[in-house]
Amino acid sequence: MSVLDRLIHPDEKVIVLIDGANLHSTMKTLSFDMDYRKLHDVFSGLGRFVRANYYTAMVEEQDFSPIRPLVDWLDYNGYSVVTKPAKEYTDTNGRRRYKGDMDIEIAVDLLQAADYADHAFLFSGDGDFVAAIEAAKRKGLRVTVVSTIKSNPPMASDEIRRAADNFLDLTELTSLIGRPPKESKESKGDDQ
Repeated sequence: MSVLDRLIHPDEKVIVLIDGANLHSTMKTLSFDMDYRKLHDVFSGLGRFVRANYYTAMVEEQDFSPIRPLVDWLDYNGYSVVTKPAKEYTDTNGRRRYKGDMDIEIAVDLLQAADYADHAFLFSGDGDFVAAIEAAKRKGLRVTVVSTIKSNPPMASDEIRRAADNFLDLTELTSLIGRPPKESKESKGDDQ
């Protein structure tokens, strides 16, 4: 029995909401590679799976975006992908930067999920979601936050962990939804 089996009742309607930027930072901090096919397969096999949403901002005018292959793959493989254009700005050092905050879209979908789902898994440690989690819980939605406190600094805020019905450390899901990190050429040696 996996940790997820203990959290999800077989009759619960389940939705997964993934804050792409936050999850990416968390995985990078943990040296963890997500297998999105496994993630979808695991959750679609638990309870009465409704959907998995992936949220990310996109830089539109670039010929190639490093996130584009992932977004396309997710879109063709059972995920509902929610994107919006990233906004360009210049930082204090004069460098061109992009910002794309998906918090409002995630918060709205979390609140709307209370109308058709029983349990939401929010893959984010961002404390900005506390009010949305509390409002969704008042409407009867159970909320499990998936992030980590096993990094330095922790990627999940204390506030979001307190607000959620359950907190699940991403490290507890490694065997279910992770894949071995890609080896670099240096770690493979010179015998290629």
